[in-house]
Amino acid sequence: MRFLLILLLITTVNTGTYAQAFLKTEYIGSSSYEDIDNNKTGGKGDAKVISGGIQIPFYVKMNENNRPTTWGLAIGGSYTSFNNKNISANLCPSEILNAQISLLHMRPVSKNWSLLASLGAGSYTAHADISRIKMKNVLAHGGAIFIWHLKDNLDIGGGLAVNNSFGYPMAFPSLYLDWRLGGRYEVKVSMMNAVEISAGMRVHENIKLGIIGEMNGSMALEEVNGEDMMFTHQYIVAGFRPEFTLGKSFSLSLTAGVSAIRPAYYTKRTLKSFFKAMDREHDPEFKVAPYVSLALAYKF
Repeated sequence: MRFLLILLLITTVNTGTYAQAFLKTEYIGSSSYEDIDNNKTGGKGDAKVISGGIQIPFYVKMNENNRPTTWGLAIGGSYTSFNNKNISANLCPSEILNAQISLLHMRPVSKNWSLLASLGAGSYTAHADISRIKMKNVLAHGGAIFIWHLKDNLDIGGGLAVNNSFGYPMAFPSLYLDWRLGGRYEVKVSMMNAVEISAGMRVHENIKLGIIGEMNGSMALEEVNGEDMMFTHQYIVAGFRPEFTLGKSFSLSLTAGVSAIRPAYYTKRTLKSFFKAMDREHDPEFKVAPYVSLALAYKF
């Protein structure tokens, strides 16, 4: 689970040639917190997430195959507030603030292949006090993915992502998938913006009803009891989503469903701890809870 989150720090980009912005608020209801052995701890908690971002292409050129060469800038962030009861701050903080900026580049390398690259940095803290941000809270990241345009509605690819999650640069495999079916009935499977699986039906020119499954999260890089630690918070949600399009540029979507699983835990920022966490059967986590969200998006 944590492995996928690290990759998503690199692959959360959009390959569109237009400027766009979004604002999203989410609420995950209260549920019990279980430890690494899947035993109830007596604690429980909920989470509120506010996220937003903007992506601006400042250079776009199409080739003879209608493939773009683009340079762009992506800025985003999220604030997560936890309302925990009977859970120590050493197990789960009260808040997380994430902020990132990335330089994006995409270019065709052949008729059916493109290169997507990014380079950036972000701050990942278990507090919202900007004056307390240190270099230990900063994560530099970059990556390069080769994308195969297999069909008009299917792009797949892979490459490498590099970041300093463990205090020094390390490379990880990175995957890319974007599959779309259009028309009245729509299906989408994407790893462009987090992980998203959706199926829906357009009941009106400006109204779409659908069901979704998504994975998202945040993290904090902090010093706890003299040790460099990484806090991971992830959530997988499923639900019903009506989406309303207002004009050509503005859209609003509502989601109601459940948070099926929500891992939340600290680990040491070492490679040994990383693989140890990958091998264990259970992560400390919050159990199933109700989920609702409201998202606004605008294309310039």
